[in-house]
Amino acid sequence: MECVDATKLEQIFQRYPQNESSLIMVLQDIHDLFHFLPCDALTLAAEKLGVPLSRVFSVATFYKAFSLKPKGKTVVRVCMGTACHIRGAEQVLCEIERNLKIKRGDTTEDLGFTLETVNCVGACAMAPVVVVNEEYHRNVTPIEVPELLKREGEPHEN
Repeated sequence: MECVDATKLEQIFQRYPQNESSLIMVLQDIHDLFHFLPCDALTLAAEKLGVPLSRVFSVATFYKAFSLKPKGKTVVRVCMGTACHIRGAEQVLCEIERNLKIKRGDTTEDLGFTLETVNCVGACAMAPVVVVNEEYHRNVTPIEVPELLKREGEPHEN
Protein backbone atom coordinates (compact mmCIF):
# COMPACT_ATOMS: atom_id res chain seq x y z
CA MET A 1 0.00 0.00 0.00
CA GLU A 2 1.06 3.56 -0.64
CA CYS A 3 2.06 5.89 2.16
CA VAL A 4 0.12 9.10 1.85
CA ASP A 5 0.57 12.33 3.79
CA ALA A 6 -2.40 12.23 6.18
CA THR A 7 -1.87 15.90 7.09
CA LYS A 8 -2.50 17.04 3.51
CA LEU A 9 -5.50 14.74 3.26
CA GLU A 10 -6.94 16.16 6.49
CA GLN A 11 -6.70 19.64 4.98
CA ILE A 12 -8.77 18.39 2.03
CA PHE A 13 -11.41 16.75 4.26
CA GLN A 14 -11.77 19.92 6.36
CA ARG A 15 -12.89 21.90 3.27
CA TYR A 16 -16.05 19.86 2.74
CA PRO A 17 -19.06 18.47 4.61
CA GLN A 18 -18.31 14.97 5.88
CA ASN A 19 -20.85 13.10 3.75
CA GLU A 20 -21.29 11.49 0.33
CA SER A 21 -22.22 14.77 -1.36
CA SER A 22 -18.56 15.80 -1.03
CA LEU A 23 -17.13 12.64 -2.58
CA ILE A 24 -16.36 13.91 -6.09
CA MET A 25 -14.88 17.19 -4.84
CA VAL A 26 -12.69 15.32 -2.34
CA LEU A 27 -11.52 12.89 -5.03
CA GLN A 28 -10.70 15.80 -7.35
CA ASP A 29 -8.57 17.45 -4.67
CA ILE A 30 -6.81 14.18 -3.83
CA HIS A 31 -6.14 13.61 -7.53
CA ASP A 32 -4.76 17.14 -7.89
CA LEU A 33 -2.47 16.55 -4.91
CA PHE A 34 -1.02 13.17 -5.97
CA HIS A 35 -1.77 13.16 -9.75
CA PHE A 36 -3.67 9.89 -9.13
CA LEU A 37 -5.87 8.34 -6.43
CA PRO A 38 -3.76 6.27 -4.01
CA CYS A 39 -5.59 3.34 -2.44
CA ASP A 40 -4.79 4.56 1.09
CA ALA A 41 -6.34 7.95 0.30
CA LEU A 42 -9.51 6.30 -1.07
CA THR A 43 -9.83 4.19 2.07
CA LEU A 44 -9.44 7.27 4.25
CA ALA A 45 -11.96 9.20 2.14
CA ALA A 46 -14.49 6.40 2.58
CA GLU A 47 -14.00 6.50 6.35
CA LYS A 48 -14.11 10.29 6.65
CA LEU A 49 -17.18 10.71 4.43
CA GLY A 50 -19.03 7.69 5.78
CA VAL A 51 -19.27 6.16 2.31
CA PRO A 52 -18.76 2.46 1.54
CA LEU A 53 -15.33 1.84 0.00
CA SER A 54 -17.04 0.10 -2.93
CA ARG A 55 -18.92 3.35 -3.70
CA VAL A 56 -15.68 5.36 -3.56
CA PHE A 57 -14.00 2.96 -6.00
CA SER A 58 -17.10 3.01 -8.22
CA VAL A 59 -16.88 6.80 -8.56
CA ALA A 60 -13.07 6.75 -8.90
CA THR A 61 -13.23 4.28 -11.79
CA PHE A 62 -16.30 5.75 -13.51
CA TYR A 63 -14.82 9.16 -14.34
CA LYS A 64 -12.00 9.22 -16.87
CA ALA A 65 -10.51 12.29 -15.15
CA PHE A 66 -9.47 10.04 -12.25
CA SER A 67 -6.62 7.56 -12.37
CA LEU A 68 -5.73 4.79 -9.94
CA LYS A 69 -2.22 4.65 -11.41
CA PRO A 70 0.37 7.42 -10.97
CA LYS A 71 0.43 9.86 -13.87
CA GLY A 72 3.36 11.82 -15.16
CA LYS A 73 3.94 15.50 -14.55
CA THR A 74 3.13 16.02 -18.23
CA VAL A 75 0.11 14.21 -19.67
CA VAL A 76 0.13 13.88 -23.46
CA ARG A 77 -3.24 13.03 -25.03
CA VAL A 78 -3.48 12.13 -28.70
CA CYS A 79 -6.90 12.48 -30.28
CA MET A 80 -7.84 9.38 -32.24
CA GLY A 81 -11.22 10.64 -33.48
CA THR A 82 -12.17 10.20 -37.12
CA ALA A 83 -10.82 13.54 -38.38
CA CYS A 84 -7.55 13.13 -36.48
CA HIS A 85 -7.19 9.50 -37.54
CA ILE A 86 -7.67 10.37 -41.21
CA ARG A 87 -5.11 13.18 -40.95
CA GLY A 88 -2.33 11.08 -39.39
CA ALA A 89 -2.91 10.77 -35.63
CA GLU A 90 -1.69 7.16 -35.61
CA GLN A 91 1.69 8.20 -37.06
CA VAL A 92 1.95 11.04 -34.52
CA LEU A 93 1.13 8.60 -31.72
CA CYS A 94 3.78 6.13 -32.92
CA GLU A 95 6.38 8.90 -32.98
CA ILE A 96 5.48 9.99 -29.43
CA GLU A 97 5.73 6.36 -28.28
CA ARG A 98 9.14 6.09 -29.94
CA ASN A 99 10.40 9.34 -28.40
CA LEU A 100 9.16 8.60 -24.88
CA LYS A 101 9.90 4.85 -25.12
CA ILE A 102 6.46 3.99 -23.74
CA LYS A 103 3.17 2.76 -25.20
CA ARG A 104 -0.22 4.45 -25.01
CA GLY A 105 -1.63 4.20 -21.52
CA ASP A 106 1.83 4.08 -19.91
CA THR A 107 3.90 6.49 -17.85
CA THR A 108 7.65 7.00 -18.08
CA GLU A 109 9.63 5.52 -15.20
CA ASP A 110 10.65 8.99 -13.99
CA LEU A 111 6.95 10.04 -13.88
CA GLY A 112 7.77 12.79 -16.37
CA PHE A 113 5.20 11.82 -19.02
CA THR A 114 1.97 9.86 -19.33
CA LEU A 115 0.74 9.03 -22.83
CA GLU A 116 -2.99 8.59 -23.42
CA THR A 117 -5.31 8.37 -26.37
CA VAL A 118 -8.77 9.91 -26.39
CA ASN A 119 -11.70 9.31 -28.72
CA CYS A 120 -12.30 12.97 -29.53
CA VAL A 121 -11.28 16.35 -28.15
CA GLY A 122 -13.86 18.28 -30.17
CA ALA A 123 -11.33 20.16 -32.28
CA CYS A 124 -11.74 18.40 -35.61
CA ALA A 125 -10.80 21.45 -37.68
CA MET A 126 -7.35 21.38 -36.05
CA ALA A 127 -6.72 17.67 -36.74
CA PRO A 128 -4.59 15.91 -35.83
CA VAL A 129 -4.63 17.29 -32.30
CA VAL A 130 -2.31 16.54 -29.39
CA VAL A 131 -3.21 17.95 -25.98
CA VAL A 132 -0.21 18.43 -23.69
CA ASN A 133 -1.53 18.97 -20.18
CA GLU A 134 -4.24 21.50 -21.08
CA GLU A 135 -2.56 23.04 -24.15
CA TYR A 136 -3.95 22.08 -27.56
CA HIS A 137 -1.51 21.62 -30.46
CA ARG A 138 -3.01 21.68 -33.93
CA ASN A 139 -2.07 19.99 -37.20
CA VAL A 140 0.68 18.00 -35.46
CA THR A 141 3.00 15.99 -37.67
CA PRO A 142 5.43 13.27 -36.59
CA ILE A 143 8.38 15.56 -37.35
CA GLU A 144 7.11 18.08 -34.75
CA VAL A 145 6.95 15.53 -31.91
CA PRO A 146 10.47 15.99 -30.49
CA GLU A 147 9.99 19.75 -30.29
CA LEU A 148 6.52 19.33 -28.78
CA LEU A 149 7.93 17.10 -26.02
CA LYS A 150 11.01 19.30 -25.51
CA ARG A 151 8.79 22.28 -24.74
CA GLU A 152 7.18 20.41 -21.88
CA GLY A 153 10.25 19.06 -20.16
CA GLU A 154 13.64 17.61 -20.79
CA PRO A 155 14.53 16.84 -24.37
CA HIS A 156 13.97 13.20 -25.32
CA GLU A 157 16.47 11.49 -27.58
CA ASN A 158 15.33 9.44 -30.56
